[in-house]
Amino acid sequence: MSTQGRVAFHTLGCKLNFSETSTLARQFAESGYSRVEMEDAPDVLVINTCSVTEQADKKCRNIVSRAVRSNPSVFVAVVGCYAQLKPEEIAAIPGVDMVLGAGQKFNLVEHVKQHKQLSEPLIHVGEIKDVKDFIPSFSAGDRTRTFLKVQDGCNYFCAFCTIPLARGRSRSASLGQTIEQAKKAIDAGAKEIVLTGVNIGDYGTQHGTTLLSLIEELDAMAGVERFRISSIEPNLLSNEIIDFVAQSDKFMPHFHIPLQSGSDEILRAMRRRYRTDLYRERVDRIMSAMPDACIGVDVITGFPGESDERFDETRNFLLELPVSYLHVFTYSERDNTTALRIADIVPQEIRNRRTVELRMLSDKKKRAFYERFADSTQHILWEASQDEGLMYGFSENYLKVSQPWNAQHVNKITPMRLGSLNGELIYSAK
Repeated sequence: MSTQGRVAFHTLGCKLNFSETSTLARQFAESGYSRVEMEDAPDVLVINTCSVTEQADKKCRNIVSRAVRSNPSVFVAVVGCYAQLKPEEIAAIPGVDMVLGAGQKFNLVEHVKQHKQLSEPLIHVGEIKDVKDFIPSFSAGDRTRTFLKVQDGCNYFCAFCTIPLARGRSRSASLGQTIEQAKKAIDAGAKEIVLTGVNIGDYGTQHGTTLLSLIEELDAMAGVERFRISSIEPNLLSNEIIDFVAQSDKFMPHFHIPLQSGSDEILRAMRRRYRTDLYRERVDRIMSAMPDACIGVDVITGFPGESDERFDETRNFLLELPVSYLHVFTYSERDNTTALRIADIVPQEIRNRRTVELRMLSDKKKRAFYERFADSTQHILWEASQDEGLMYGFSENYLKVSQPWNAQHVNKITPMRLGSLNGELIYSAK
């Protein structure tokens, strides 16, 4: 096949974006493009954007600027959530040639072919209410773990969140179609598949099925050794799902459960669909069924109305919970979200201080979690990348482990006894 040119990709944001970038990369490869790194003078650069925070927007701008400085002739196409929400803003960035919204990003190859020469940026962004198709995706060739997109969009409209505005309503493929995608990922060499989406607990509702049905089907599949469930809302993480994971040999004892606030008053203002008592129940049930499970938590600091007292509730709630680490986000105002109507704004310096405090708490919790497993034997899935003669992998409950490079271990699961723990919380294998 004659090459159409060289294409590079840069992905911002979540696991879902990584799975979709891989689908775009396969489409370009099928059209005769060779994939290169951003630093290798590509003809086309695709930036798949996130817009969860203001920092994600800034990162997009910085990447475009860096790419154009080093390669002034590169054709820059920007897709993803930021593209859907702020197309005119992106098109105004010097060097951007094309902006595609949620309904058009998977037609990117055709748009690039048709619009090689543009006098001004092409913007193709429709109304998000018209985006109803589910486009299956999975990452392959980028990482040992494959991210399998099982769901897209969200019906929740939390007060702080732009994702329903950027991705549309909740939707997914049928159970049979999802299993077919999993088979393709396995055929591509996946040893571990991470189920990902915007709100994966909502999987299958329009097809009359459930996430529990999906994981039961996946668990019975041959050719793959591990599955993980990515971020799942606590009100959708049912006892049945927890109990199934607990008895499964393939679904890993690793959960990521958004909390956002440990104050019921703030949870109400955020329009979250649970309260702290339900959250605590979910964590307790996991730890009762799987005492070695890893539990990650999302939390937001500085949401409007978060007084010192409300923040103390969050900090104390997290202190008491037997969770393993926190992902701490500083609240940032997002256009067209209902949180903008709340008058009691938290000053930025207080938001930042609270973020630092909770990240310090996360460090303590993560170290305590890791130290529980000193000198134990864990089963490690080794990744292909190496750094200064070391390779890295993860245990079933997501402990990060290193050992000297051994090509025979790539994409293999091996039992390893854990040795010393360094300051970056990486175990060396004995």
